[in-house]
Amino acid sequence: MSDRHFDQLATRFAEKIYGGAKGAIRLAVLQADLAEALPERPLRVLDIGGGLGHMALWLAERGHAVTFTEPAAPMLEGARQRFADAGQTATFIQAPWQELPGLLNERFDLVICHAVLEWLAEPHAILPVLHRLTVPGGWLSLAFYNRDALIYRNLLKGHFKKMRKNSLAGEKQSLTPQQPLDPRELATQLAGLWQVESQSGVRVFHDYMPVEFQARAELADLLEMELAHRRHPSFAGLGRYLHWICRPI
Repeated sequence: MSDRHFDQLATRFAEKIYGGAKGAIRLAVLQADLAEALPERPLRVLDIGGGLGHMALWLAERGHAVTFTEPAAPMLEGARQRFADAGQTATFIQAPWQELPGLLNERFDLVICHAVLEWLAEPHAILPVLHRLTVPGGWLSLAFYNRDALIYRNLLKGHFKKMRKNSLAGEKQSLTPQQPLDPRELATQLAGLWQVESQSGVRVFHDYMPVEFQARAELADLLEMELAHRRHPSFAGLGRYLHWICRPI
């Protein structure tokens, strides 16, 4: 299995996702966590596999100096256009994560790695690279697709045959990630490199709501309740994604 990069079709899917409640909740939780954790001064930010640039633009608009990397040309161009439309600037680099240590001659105060690990053939291999790219005393914002939530979702749907086969990875052309991550395994892999300082669930209840309830719910109410419960000890681990803010050891 190789790392998965995104083509033009997936770019259109990603735009559609970010136009709905799922993307709005994801951005709201990530932004709330970062606003809480980061100091009020300009930071050097590296966004790895930044997709269409939603998070990177939010950081640039707050005065941070952003270096944006993305291996897929359609995604990179979409992000470049998003920045241009907003009148913001960044350094744009088209490259996979494996090439970044050789391309970048500096370390960064904040490294963003959102929804990347689950698309990698060997997710653990990126962790030392993230550490090398972060300054001592810096931050890593790590968001990943939660295997526990995928298991729970399949249980609720009665997909017991799939569960018995332990067949949870998405199909080749699916937007279900190929490597949903077990948070306990990831925590073990982080040990010795990173100290996890905060943990939030992203969409801790929205994705489990019946479709008719989702359709009736106001976005403002969904955002309020997701933010209020993102760190609840019983609900946070059900998030479709988990967001961990880490400091280098």
